[in-house]
Amino acid sequence: MADRASYAYDPVGTGAVSQQHRMEAGQLWRQYVIAGIANIAIASTGYSMGWTSPVNIKLQDKNATDSPLPEPLSPDELAWVGSLLPVGAIFGPFIGGLAASKIGRKWGLMSSAIPLFVGWILVAVAKNVGYLYAGRIFWGIAVGMLFTISPMYCAEIATNEVRGALGSFLQAFITLGFLLVYGIGPFVSYNVVAYVGVAFVAVFSISFYFMPESPMYHLIKSDRESAAECLMTIRGRSRTGIETELNQIAADVNASMEKTATLADVFRGSNFKAFYISCALVFFQQFSGINAVLFYMNTIFKAAGSDLDPSIATIIIGAVQVVASMITPLVVDRLGRRILLLVSTCGTAIGLALLGMYFLLNSQNSPVVSSIGFLPILSLVLFIVTYCWGLGPLPWAVMGELLPIEVKAVASPIATAFCWIMSFLVTRFFEPIAEAVGMYVAFWIFGVCCVCGFFFTLFLVPETKGKSLQEIQEILAGGKSKPEKA
Repeated sequence: MADRASYAYDPVGTGAVSQQHRMEAGQLWRQYVIAGIANIAIASTGYSMGWTSPVNIKLQDKNATDSPLPEPLSPDELAWVGSLLPVGAIFGPFIGGLAASKIGRKWGLMSSAIPLFVGWILVAVAKNVGYLYAGRIFWGIAVGMLFTISPMYCAEIATNEVRGALGSFLQAFITLGFLLVYGIGPFVSYNVVAYVGVAFVAVFSISFYFMPESPMYHLIKSDRESAAECLMTIRGRSRTGIETELNQIAADVNASMEKTATLADVFRGSNFKAFYISCALVFFQQFSGINAVLFYMNTIFKAAGSDLDPSIATIIIGAVQVVASMITPLVVDRLGRRILLLVSTCGTAIGLALLGMYFLLNSQNSPVVSSIGFLPILSLVLFIVTYCWGLGPLPWAVMGELLPIEVKAVASPIATAFCWIMSFLVTRFFEPIAEAVGMYVAFWIFGVCCVCGFFFTLFLVPETKGKSLQEIQEILAGGKSKPEKA
């Protein structure tokens, strides 16, 4: 393990590493630990996003034995409780982008704890459904902030060889949050679920307080000494050992700071190419139908004739999500982003096609249905696993890599807000559309979107594996990339 944790980093990508660098090995594990602690906040948002799954049952309890509300929620009220988090997340990216540029990536992440805390307090003391609406909106603001700043922070602290892994932490940690709320929600009281949520945010706030700022942010603010201190902490090296890399980052920052990014700059040249690729990837992520599939998970299990308790089934699917999401950080910097996105879009399309076929046959009372009762569960597992390999984590990782330094604070919030607008549309209107045209048609629409995502990735998404941020910008501008290092 000691050998794998130590490395000699060539920041310029020339293959020439100084004698000092060869003598002084860095500590790669530090990047994983720092990014992991930063993503505790992402796990907290997963816990908040998955909260509706076990708690909706409590809120519909006609006996009101475990609900803080005076009467059960109506189906329409439940639909709004579910869909208001994406509404808050539409506005969160702009707050997060402003915080990242004004107070830094670290303190921007720290500030996301404020709306998370407020949301949990509102949920804990809820007296009517209005409290829940407000709490979900505050959670959404935090989600939008974190989905903007976290990929930015992880991309900026990472060396080229692990940047994809750290970027894919987002999906892995969000599924851990889902699994936690799925695992404890059905078996504890409404208030205990809320108290665990508060504790989750507190753990993040305390632990991340001791983590370093992004060196790139300090250099943007012309504070070279603070940048050096942060880089020494992140790399586990002396000042001499990080000097070459610091010079390279400073040169990249200086080159980018020669241009002052405006909204108009986002829509010009290679900036626009990075922006529309980022927006397209988050579109395909949301219109893979992930939220709709998870929302109808119990229906899918019942359609399969499963006797498994829905709460247990949800926990199993949550565990499958976690295991599948943990695979991506291990292989993304070996296989590359494009191959995983291609596998993911292909796998989700097949899973959705099979789900749609089953529901079509079921709606026609086909005798074949009784012999293929396994198909919904098989399709669901295929969909979940392949989604977690690519469409879940990689749009955020790729966004953090493609957008140049000078436009990140402007473009990232727009792309993230676009993602959550798409999420709101899917969450709020899937059910009425499915009722109007049939659930099988709705699943097939999502499947077609995944097929479109496959060809978009094949022809338009550049491979960023092993490339420096500067090399990626050269590729977007139409230049040739350097051969990948073995």
